[in-house]
Amino acid sequence: MILSVEELRFLYQNRAVLHEIAFTIEPGQTVAVLGPNGVGKTTLLKCLNRILRPKSGSVLLDGENLLGLDTMEIARRVGYVPQRVETGRLTAFDAVLLGRRPHIGWNLAEQDLAIVDAAFKRLSMEHLRLSYIDEMSGGELQKVAIARALVQEPKVLLLDEPTSSLDMKNQVEILATIVQIVRQHNIAAVMTMHDLNQALRFADRFIFMKDGRVHLHGGQEDVTAEVINEVYGLPVIIGELGGMRCVVPERCSVD
Repeated sequence: MILSVEELRFLYQNRAVLHEIAFTIEPGQTVAVLGPNGVGKTTLLKCLNRILRPKSGSVLLDGENLLGLDTMEIARRVGYVPQRVETGRLTAFDAVLLGRRPHIGWNLAEQDLAIVDAAFKRLSMEHLRLSYIDEMSGGELQKVAIARALVQEPKVLLLDEPTSSLDMKNQVEILATIVQIVRQHNIAAVMTMHDLNQALRFADRFIFMKDGRVHLHGGQEDVTAEVINEVYGLPVIIGELGGMRCVVPERCSVD
């Protein structure tokens, strides 16, 4: 087990947003967090790396409570990719290099530059190295944010809708790359997602949230039409296409 979340609660202005969240993740697993808008998916990610401080509960990484560590130590262990990336007059190379900050002492080492170069190659974005991030498309900026998280060399990657600004080709390539990195380095990734079919294709485990609680935490076999209907209030059919499971809404009338 690499990550264990126990009885996590979060309040916003005395209103409970997360209720007794609990789950575990093994090394090498990619986990999709699913559920309707406003259910607490982004809040959960921010609590996992203490951007938001939970009211109670614990987040254990390799048995150590992350909520008791300082910010820099958390950044050495957890990489975070938000939905919206702040821009500035930085080149993509400099923006990604900032991901090495938790590991850099007084001097920048050749190893740090090599790690940044490797991230650009891995995400097929060498052509963006000297481009300014405030001039980039949403998809390009998202890839820079993912590269910056990867160069932190974290034990856990937290990604908030990592493909929301990407076209279909880049969605598939980025998700495949994330899964490959997770398995090769025996780390873990937790991704909030809206696309159930992409989740079924790339994730190993699934956390369905409803009303600020974990409605289901399980594997492929646990993702059923009944569970999806319970969470989203939408009848669906789950079938197989090209050897992969896929979800489609049931036929509905159109006025």
